[in-house]
Amino acid sequence: MKTAPLHTPPSKGIIIALDGPAGSGKSTTARRVAEALGYIYIDTGAMYRAITLAALREERSLTNSDLAPIVQEYRLELTVSPDGQRTILGREDVTNEIRSPEVTKMVSAVSALPSVREAMTKRQREMGQNGGVVMDGRDIGTVVFPEAELKVFLIASLEERAKRRLAELAGTDSSKPDDERMTLEEMCHQIGERDKQDTERLVSPLRKAFDAIEIDTSQLSIDEQTERILILARERIDKNS
Repeated sequence: MKTAPLHTPPSKGIIIALDGPAGSGKSTTARRVAEALGYIYIDTGAMYRAITLAALREERSLTNSDLAPIVQEYRLELTVSPDGQRTILGREDVTNEIRSPEVTKMVSAVSALPSVREAMTKRQREMGQNGGVVMDGRDIGTVVFPEAELKVFLIASLEERAKRRLAELAGTDSSKPDDERMTLEEMCHQIGERDKQDTERLVSPLRKAFDAIEIDTSQLSIDEQTERILILARERIDKNS
């Protein structure tokens, strides 16, 4: 498995920040945009999910003081493989585990803690400081890289986002009996709660940067939303060249 050269992006590359709520298509779109431009993709959501998984495994209370050591102790890496980006916690590939309903339910509370947020923001800035990156999350354009040359805020209807999450889970929970899988109504409720937590938290809440371009992906295919962002990105790249 090859480690992504997160600190060595292409020269003269810009920073592209993709923000938005859960299920709006950030990760898949960001990955495709990065591939098309030859940029590095940094999945900040996976970073927070990995820390949440570590906290759940160690049965830590979700407090600032109890989780601060976990952020410092665990080695966290994003690597590139033939199957796409993988998330490594310690020495373990936790790419599938971090998408579990248990992690999804708790990740917003964990990511709202100042100790976690501060440490992750520092790592993310180090990864993208030289440009040539596409970074997705909830506060990239407002907190992590407010100076990003291109900021996009993706939205989608709650039902559409829930359907996408269910499809994603179907790929990782295929061994579960049908009666153990989440319903559309349950997923809508879970994502609605996540939205509430993300927008109301005191530390780095989810919000659209004043200069971000909003794109509603409810009726767009991944190819369509990727192409829209690529057009915007190439305009910024030409302007900065």
